[in-house]
Amino acid sequence: MTALRRTLDGLYVAAGAVAALCLVAILLLIVAQMVARWTGAVFPGAASYAGYAMAGASFLAFANALNRGAHIRVSILLNTLSKGPKRLLEIWCFGLAAAIAWYFTYYAYWFVYWSWKFKEVSQDQDATLLWMPQSVMVIGGAILAIALTDNLLHVVFRGNHRLSRDLVDQSFGE
Repeated sequence: MTALRRTLDGLYVAAGAVAALCLVAILLLIVAQMVARWTGAVFPGAASYAGYAMAGASFLAFANALNRGAHIRVSILLNTLSKGPKRLLEIWCFGLAAAIAWYFTYYAYWFVYWSWKFKEVSQDQDATLLWMPQSVMVIGGAILAIALTDNLLHVVFRGNHRLSRDLVDQSFGE
């Protein structure tokens, strides 16, 4: 089990690192576009590539942000409940969130599949095959679904989730 735990934790951290690289890519694309404008050159598709990198950064960061406690989580009700009802509510919340994430990932996969099958391209100057940037959405959604299922199983079998408390959560005198 420790090998599986290390693998999952490594997956979440790796996805967060790739999300950070996507943010750096956005910066570099914007700077390159600015330099191109100053020099009178044209950088076709820079805005589209920045948009793809933004989607990649968002979807790939979801699981890492979840486990670090950076997602918005209304804990005021959870903090007032005793241990038994709190556990049941957390099971319900993680179960519902995991089901929604798996549902999203399933249909996003088919969305990407049909984009690939029909060879859809973007409407911008770059004419990128859309299945490539859309695939990041499926990968990020699947990693989030795995993280939510991981936390659900942890609550069911161990009684608590694996989310670390964010310092912002502690700053309001809880």
